[in-house]
Amino acid sequence: MTGGAAAPGSLRRVMAGVMLAIGLASLDGNIVGPALPRIVSDLGGLAHLSWVVTAFSVASTASTPLYGRLSDQFGRRPAFFVSIGIFLLGSTLCGFASTMPALIGFRALQGLGAGGLMTLAQTTVGDVVPPRDRPRYQALFTSVFAVCSVAGPLLGGLITDVFSWPWIFFVNLPLGALALFMIATSLPRGAKHAVHVVDWAGFSLLIAATCLILLALSWGGVVFAWDSPEILGLLGGFGACVAVLYGVEHRAASPALPPRLFADPAFSCAIGAITLAVTALFGSLVFIPLYFQLVHGASATEAGLRTAPLMAGIIISSVTGGRFVSRTGRYRLPPVAGLTIAAGIYAVLAWAVEHGVSANWFDLGLVGLGLGAGLVMPNMTLAVQNAVPVADLGVATATAAFFRSLGGAFGVAASGMLLNHAMRASSEAVAALHGGLDRMRALPAAERAVALASVDHGLSLIFLAAAVCAALGLGLAARMPERPLRGSTAG
Repeated sequence: MTGGAAAPGSLRRVMAGVMLAIGLASLDGNIVGPALPRIVSDLGGLAHLSWVVTAFSVASTASTPLYGRLSDQFGRRPAFFVSIGIFLLGSTLCGFASTMPALIGFRALQGLGAGGLMTLAQTTVGDVVPPRDRPRYQALFTSVFAVCSVAGPLLGGLITDVFSWPWIFFVNLPLGALALFMIATSLPRGAKHAVHVVDWAGFSLLIAATCLILLALSWGGVVFAWDSPEILGLLGGFGACVAVLYGVEHRAASPALPPRLFADPAFSCAIGAITLAVTALFGSLVFIPLYFQLVHGASATEAGLRTAPLMAGIIISSVTGGRFVSRTGRYRLPPVAGLTIAAGIYAVLAWAVEHGVSANWFDLGLVGLGLGAGLVMPNMTLAVQNAVPVADLGVATATAAFFRSLGGAFGVAASGMLLNHAMRASSEAVAALHGGLDRMRALPAAERAVALASVDHGLSLIFLAAAVCAALGLGLAARMPERPLRGSTAG
C-alpha cells in the first residue's frame, strides 16, 4: 500500500491538511482575476496580461501527471512537501515581482507547484480511506472547490482594494505552512514501490504536448487567427508529440500514461466522462457572468455572485451523492443521473437564452446544473481509483486530473470560438466588447439590440454544445462497468 491507513486520531488532521491544499489550488485559480487591472497599472505590460493566467494554467496542467507517478514511487509525503514548497516559493516571488515578465515567470513556477496539490490530495484520500467510505470525503473536496470558485474573485477584489495586489499571493504563505504542518504530523509515511526507472522521455513529451495544445487553445481566435502559421504550427507540434508519445509509452517500463490502464473499460469510460463533463461545465461557466453583465445589466461583483446558485447545487448534490454511494456501494448511478440532468438543463438554458428568459428562471436552471455536476465529479474520480491496483493509484488519479484540466481548457476555448462566430454578424457587438461593457451600454437602442441578440445567440450555441458534451459523457458513464468497492485501502 502506498500511503497506509491513517490512525483514527490523525485522519481528521490529514483531511484538514489536504482540504487546505485543495483550497490553495482552487483559490489561486480564481483570486488573481480581479487584481489584473491593478497589476497592469503598477507593472505595465498590458499586451502580456493573459500570460499571468496562461503561464499558471499551462504549468499546473503539464506537471500533474509527473506528481502522480513520482508519488507512487517515492511516497505522498515527499511529493506533497515538494508541491507545496514550490507553490509557496512561487507565491512569495510573485508578491515581490517588479516587472511583468518576472511575474509571468514566477506564476509559471507557482503553477508547477500547484499541479500536485489537487491530484495528491485526492490520491491521499485513496491511501487512507477505503473506497466504500471515500465518496463522503471526495464530496467535501468538491464542496471546497465550489466555495473557492465563488469566494476567490470576491476575496481577490477585497484584498486588492484594502491592501494591494501582492497580498493575493502572500495570503498563500500562512495557509500553505499550516497545510504542510498538518500533512507532516499526520500523514502516514507509507511504503515505496520498487519503480526504478522514471519515464522521463514520456513525461517530457507529455509536458511538451500539453503546453502546445493549451497555448493553441489559449491563443487561437484571440491572439492569432485559427488558420495562422503560429496556431497551425502549435497544433502540428502537438500532433507530432502525441504520435511519438504513443510509441514511447508502449515501450517504457514505467510509462507516464500507462496504456494498460486505458485498456480497462472502467478506467477509460470514467476518464472520458470526466473530460466531457468538465468541458461542458467550464465552457459554459466562464461566460455566464458575461450573460448577466451584458443582458441583465449586473455589475462584475453581482455577476460573480449570480453563480452562487450553481455552486450551491454542486455542494448539495456532491454531499448527498457521496452518502448514497457510501451506503449502497453503487457509484455509477449518481454520474448517470447527474449527466442526464446536466444535458437536459443545458438544452433548456440554450432555449431560454435565445428567447430572453428572466434572470430568476435562469437562476433556477443554474441550481439544476449544479445538482447535476455535483453528482458526476467526485464519483467519477472514485470510479477511476477503484478501477486500478493500489500501486497505480497516484498515476491514475493524476491522469484523471490531467484530462479534467485539458477538458476545462478545451471547453473555454471552444466556447469562445462559438461566441466569436455568433458575434461576427454584429460588428457593433465585436467593437463594443473590445471597448468594454460601458461602450456596449452606450450604443443606441437599435444597435444595442442587434449586438445583444448576437451575444444571446452565441451563448445559446455554447449551452447547446455543452448539452451535446454532457450527452456524450452520459453514454460513456452508462457503459462504464461497475465493480464492487474495496472495503480497505489494500489493493
